[in-house]
Amino acid sequence: MYDVVLLTLGSERDAPGGGCGSDGACCGDTNGDAPGRAEERCETPRVPVLACADALTARGARVETITAHSDAEIDEVLARLDGPPRPDGLTWPDPDSKIRLVVATASDSQLRAVVRRLVRRYAPPPSRRPADLPGNRTVPDLPPVGVLPLDPARGGGQRDLAAQLGLPRDPADVAAAVLDGTPRRLDLLRNDGGSVTLDGALLGATDDAGRPLHWRGRIEVDDAVLSAGDDPLLACAIGNAGGYAQLDGLPLLTAGDPTDGVVEVAVAVPVVTRSALGRKRMRFEVRRARGRAVAVIPRDERVPYLDDGVEGELSRKRSWWTEPGAWAVWTA
Repeated sequence: MYDVVLLTLGSERDAPGGGCGSDGACCGDTNGDAPGRAEERCETPRVPVLACADALTARGARVETITAHSDAEIDEVLARLDGPPRPDGLTWPDPDSKIRLVVATASDSQLRAVVRRLVRRYAPPPSRRPADLPGNRTVPDLPPVGVLPLDPARGGGQRDLAAQLGLPRDPADVAAAVLDGTPRRLDLLRNDGGSVTLDGALLGATDDAGRPLHWRGRIEVDDAVLSAGDDPLLACAIGNAGGYAQLDGLPLLTAGDPTDGVVEVAVAVPVVTRSALGRKRMRFEVRRARGRAVAVIPRDERVPYLDDGVEGELSRKRSWWTEPGAWAVWTA
């Protein structure tokens, strides 16, 4: 018999830096980890949460529903996944835990908020890196989480991460996956701003009329330079999965795969050409690269971006790197 915690996030903030957590956020941080927009608040359990709880209880699980309103309250839930004390004193997840965690998500950013707290809980300081940590990782295998989408419509045209991964959306199917399924390990993008990315990030913006605003920045993927900082960029997509594969019909990412151990990056650059008659024509050149890490150095004062659907502004260098198989979801 399993103990299952059904976790819902409440008291969200949209504005970067808004929130009530100890590090300046409520289920998020100044890096844009706000769990969702105002209309996505979960102050009381929703119908899918109650239906999932009933399905779990019917299968003999002991179920507790919790709404967390701060990072500290999320951390209280995650502490139940801790393993026994280690000789080195590090807090480590229990690989044989009989506790299952289900995160009810109104947006990908809510799921990211929980995974980010898992990383903060279990990532050892560089000075205390243990010998049993894989050489290509900075975190151990994070405990698998069940994902309960609160918006069934997101499985259609506006695909959330659960839809991209083919995860169940019906509460009863989610319950079955959590109790009878297997963990599917996925890559995680960490960044030097202290946050994580599950799906991807898109840098760039449009004006009030919907026209793209050009910006400049140096984009490096491992040893490949996609832009030295002189090109007028339309957009830069950083993909762990495939959520930012297109921009207004323009193909950016072509092979987003959260299990391949690499990050895919694409930049769209406007190029002016002339016809045989001397007429100017505009086309877009897309440059792509794949690697373990990407660095973006903005040349402009601030570059707007979306990271797992959350808005932010980049004003200084930001690096993302891949943690292969670091987190996991329960699948049927």
